[in-house]
Amino acid sequence: MKHSLSTRRRVAAAIVCVIAIVGVFVVRLVDIQVVRASALVDDSLTKTSSEGTIYAPRGSIVDTNGTKLAGSVTLFDVTISPKDVDEFSRTGEDGNKTTVTVEQAMAEIGAVTGQSKEELLAIVDGALAADPSSNFAYLIKGVEYDTYQALLELKKQGIWWIYPKQTSGRTYPNGAIAGGVIGYVGSDNAGLGGLELSENSCLTGTNGQEAYQRSKDGVALPGTTTITKEPEPGGELKLTLDADLNWYMQQLVASQVEAQGAAWGTITVTEAKTGKIRAIAEAPSLDPNNITATASDDRRSYVFQNRFEPGSVFKPLTAASLIDAGLATPASQVIADYRYKPSNGASIKDALPHERQQLTLAGVLQTSSNTGTSQLGEKLSPEKRYNYLDAFGIGHKSSIDFPGEQQGTLHPWQEWDNQTYYTTMFGQGVDVTGIELAGAYQALANLGEKLPLQLIEGCTYPDGTVTDVPAEGKPQRVVSEEAALQTLGMMETVVTEGFWSEELEIPGYRVAAKSGTGEQIIGGILQDTFYSSMAGAFPADDPEYVVTVTLKDPLYKRSSAAAAPVFKEAVLQVIKKYGIPPSTTPGADYPGFY
Repeated sequence: MKHSLSTRRRVAAAIVCVIAIVGVFVVRLVDIQVVRASALVDDSLTKTSSEGTIYAPRGSIVDTNGTKLAGSVTLFDVTISPKDVDEFSRTGEDGNKTTVTVEQAMAEIGAVTGQSKEELLAIVDGALAADPSSNFAYLIKGVEYDTYQALLELKKQGIWWIYPKQTSGRTYPNGAIAGGVIGYVGSDNAGLGGLELSENSCLTGTNGQEAYQRSKDGVALPGTTTITKEPEPGGELKLTLDADLNWYMQQLVASQVEAQGAAWGTITVTEAKTGKIRAIAEAPSLDPNNITATASDDRRSYVFQNRFEPGSVFKPLTAASLIDAGLATPASQVIADYRYKPSNGASIKDALPHERQQLTLAGVLQTSSNTGTSQLGEKLSPEKRYNYLDAFGIGHKSSIDFPGEQQGTLHPWQEWDNQTYYTTMFGQGVDVTGIELAGAYQALANLGEKLPLQLIEGCTYPDGTVTDVPAEGKPQRVVSEEAALQTLGMMETVVTEGFWSEELEIPGYRVAAKSGTGEQIIGGILQDTFYSSMAGAFPADDPEYVVTVTLKDPLYKRSSAAAAPVFKEAVLQVIKKYGIPPSTTPGADYPGFY
């Protein structure tokens, strides 16, 4: 009886204990599955879930015909978790396990990426020195698909602490063609120079986002990736440039720069009646595919960012101003000696000694006489002459607003000293950029009306929205149509009767042009090197295109003779490219002497 009671008590106690234990588990289960379920799920997801960026493609840059000048490519960045870098075991094909040291692992990675193991170890050591718990550092950026696949294979073989991830890179199919104008991007794919910089807002897309579950070694689990935000690609930037024409001009100017030992050279081609720039060729030119291969001083657009003294290519601007003001005609006469010493104490001389010449204004341009230009030009007050040059765009940036664009120097007329009063008539004591010179000649070629120059046609987004379309520029009258036509006629006789007629004439075509040899003054000291230039328009009776050529420091033909053959070849190529028919009207006939 006593034994039976004791047994019942033990059973009851055991039942109570079991119920208590079950109760604890039930409470715990309710707490986990109900009370704290949401918090615990969120906490577990933070340990197993990851988010990644889906990089939006940067928009393309295309020429006026849609030819791609810059585009995006898929690349991969490789990161590492420095705190997790350690030796590990690897099972070979024979089933045997071997220990892979950190140095050996780094050597395997470097064999794929092209880096030394010492370089890779330094990256890890540097990250840990800055933060002993660091779990992120870049090993290398912008590797291609084959490298990415090889790194994934190493990850499968045990190097789990490296993380290749997709990103976006930039490619330039035409290399250095218009490279200084197109510009380049940095490692983050953002614009750093040229149009890549100025049009960054057009070209840059909006990155997307993805979420996925990952394994303990950081690899995304198949089937768990979801896109939480779609990427939005950047816009397509369309330029006025013609890639084929630009390619030819690039070869042409590069060849002459090399042949003449020049520091650099440029060619521009502009539509006279629209202001659209069809070619900007520069040598040396930046190759955006390989920025470091280009010297830092050459990572620019010389046309927009270099100033130079234009020399005698300014004389047509002076002639047009005189005619417009009613102070001269192509037949106006002047006696031009080698030297001219006006009463204000200035001293003017021509490039080469010569006997006294009886020249017309047309002859002044044909012989490029500084003394003749000075005597005729002094009829125009300095204030009015300044106003004409200002209206031609001298001393002003273009409407293009190119990054780092310089503006020429045209001092206020009140600051002109006795010598500058005269030298500005023939392009000395003043400097310009290539784009300013192109703009001034566009005004002359467009029969006296200046238009804003255009380099961009617009930015088109994937949804069809078009922005950045240049507003239709209102023509600004600089000189009268008659003054422009007469000046173009005199420039035509420069081609047929001037110094370089044999180099410049194109049978069947009327071409108006003027050469220029600009002096260089550095630190107040006149240098023995020059800028050689040639600028003109054609057909002379109704110009469609303007071509300008500039060479800095040609060593073998140290005058405008260095630019003349390049100008002719450039004109010939434009004629072929756009199918310009031969002239059907007789050329200008302005006698140069009386």
